[in-house]
Amino acid sequence: MKTNVRKLISGFTVLMLVALGSAQADPISGLFNTGVNDAHVLLGDGATDTHYSISPSWIAIAVNNPPPAYPGAWILNSDSPASRWITPTVEPGPSVSDTIYQLTLNFTIGAGLDPATASFSGRWATDNSGDVFLNGGLVSLGHSNTFNAWSPFSAISGFVAGLNTLDFYVTNLAFNQTNPTGLRVEFQSSSVTAIPEPEIYAMLAAGLGLMGFVARRRQRYSA
Repeated sequence: MKTNVRKLISGFTVLMLVALGSAQADPISGLFNTGVNDAHVLLGDGATDTHYSISPSWIAIAVNNPPPAYPGAWILNSDSPASRWITPTVEPGPSVSDTIYQLTLNFTIGAGLDPATASFSGRWATDNSGDVFLNGGLVSLGHSNTFNAWSPFSAISGFVAGLNTLDFYVTNLAFNQTNPTGLRVEFQSSSVTAIPEPEIYAMLAAGLGLMGFVARRRQRYSA
C-alpha cells in the first residue's frame, strides 16, 4: 500500500514538473534594432525606419551612415551587422542646445503571457547622451553618454500586459557648424513566460490534497 502511494506521489510530481516546465520563456515580439525592416534585415542608406518615431519635432527617421563631419567618431555601421544608426531626416542646426528628442518603440505582451516574467537587455549608443524609459519609468540600467562606444541597457520589471512603450530620450549638445544627432540600439536578449493553464493549477491542488490525505493516514497509523 505504502509503495503504491509513493509511486503515485512520485508520478504526480514528475507530471507537475513537466507541466510547469512547458511554460517556457519565449522572446518578446515587437522588439527591433535600429535600422532594420520587419524581417530584421538591415535597411539601406536613406531608408525610413518605420519602427521608430521622433517627437515632438520630427516624425520620420532616415537611416544614414555616420555623418561626414565626424569621420570615425560614431561607431561604424559596419562594426555590427545587427543594427544601423538612425537620425532625423533634418539634422539640428548649430544653435540647438540640449535638444531632447524621443524615439518610441511599441511592443506588445499578448494574452496568455505574464508581464511579471518579461525582461530584455541590449546595448545602445547616442549623440550626445540619453536615458531609456519603459512605460514612463526609468530603466534601471540604461544610460548612454557617448557615440563611439556601446553602453548596456536592460529591464527586468515595469512591463504591463498589452502595449508597452520604450522611449529613448537623447540630449544633443550645441556644436559649431553642424550638430548631428543619432541613435543606435541593439537588443541582445528578451524573454517572457506563458501563464500556466488553469488545468495545471487544478492538478496542483489535487496533488496537494492527495499528499495531505496520505499524511493524515500516516498519522492515524502512527497513533
